[in-house]
Amino acid sequence: MAEGGAVRRVAAGGSTVYWAPGSHILWRYRENAGEHFHICRPVTVVRDDEELLAVWMAPGTECVKPVLADGTPVHGEPLESRYTKARTVQRGRWFGNGVLKLARPGEPWSVWLFWEPGWRFKNWYVNLEAPLARWEGGVDSEDHFLDISVHPDRSWHWLDEDEFAQAQRAGLMDTQLAAQVREAGHCAVEVIRAWGAPFSDGWQHWRPDPAWPVPSLPDDWDRTPAHVSS
Repeated sequence: MAEGGAVRRVAAGGSTVYWAPGSHILWRYRENAGEHFHICRPVTVVRDDEELLAVWMAPGTECVKPVLADGTPVHGEPLESRYTKARTVQRGRWFGNGVLKLARPGEPWSVWLFWEPGWRFKNWYVNLEAPLARWEGGVDSEDHFLDISVHPDRSWHWLDEDEFAQAQRAGLMDTQLAAQVREAGHCAVEVIRAWGAPFSDGWQHWRPDPAWPVPSLPDDWDRTPAHVSS
């Protein structure tokens, strides 16, 4: 999967080597309270250095997402049973506009940028998650349900608090982790209120290179990394 001039993420002695812009990597999420991956999105590296990983998920990208065992979309199931029914994974395309994802090393959230058609900026989306674990083929995390929407006028609001609460009732998140996630959310809010990076960095004006091909989804998208670093 590491195409477009990519280099291994973990070098001898633990030193860091970064992916070149235009490289193709995988952005994956493990299932909650499990060991398998249930979300995988091939992306193109925009920037990768000691301060930030920025990637672009292009329209039409083939991805993997969780569905109920009968193929029903997860969000089509009532909240009370959403996290207890059997699940599987399904391949599909990312429709609509692309998404720019930004993550700083060690931070327990990533920030996604969404646009309306015609590149009218819609919003920033703070996805609370485990800090990214990086390996030679991409980055891995675990989603923590709670999110924050940040609007162009700098207003913000919490998202998915009902799912966050239900995940705890369903045993996917213990009290300690839930407290850590809530604290991470409050830290993110402080960044928003101070209008710190990446909100102040002008990423809403960024545009992808039109020559970039759409990354492909490999058959072994769920492979176990041989080496992982944070």
